[in-house]
Amino acid sequence: MTALFLCLAAPVLAQGTNVTFGTITQDTTLPVEVTADNLSVDQSTGTAVFDGNVTIGQGEMRLTAARVLVTYRSQNAGIAKLEATGGVTLVTGDDAAEAERADYNIDTGEIEMTGNVLLTQGASALTAEKMFVDLRTGNARMSGRVKTILQTGSE
Repeated sequence: MTALFLCLAAPVLAQGTNVTFGTITQDTTLPVEVTADNLSVDQSTGTAVFDGNVTIGQGEMRLTAARVLVTYRSQNAGIAKLEATGGVTLVTGDDAAEAERADYNIDTGEIEMTGNVLLTQGASALTAEKMFVDLRTGNARMSGRVKTILQTGSE
């Protein structure tokens, strides 16, 4: 009987898996609040680098990283994208994801997380090389050696 439970709890490996992310949809038009230890701005490239203990908030979403590169649209038209690196954590609702890098396209509301992605949802966890999150719908897709352990609900 023990062997049966071990088989049912074996890792699931797949090329791509669709999941939900967050219990709410994110309003990507909300202001983005950034705090960090340091800031450097390059007017010629329209970029800013926030470095050291970076925390970004937008509505219910929180993102933390060691470094975030912000690219602005031309002529002070707001933020176009954020590129976070170094111990990236993304939290919305009860869901959390960790990765080496996250690229957030403000216009599309999409985040691509890459490098040892770990998604936790309550007691469940999934790992993959990449995760794409659509903040407007709350849908996510994981790809690249997706792995999880399915619980049987039995002891």
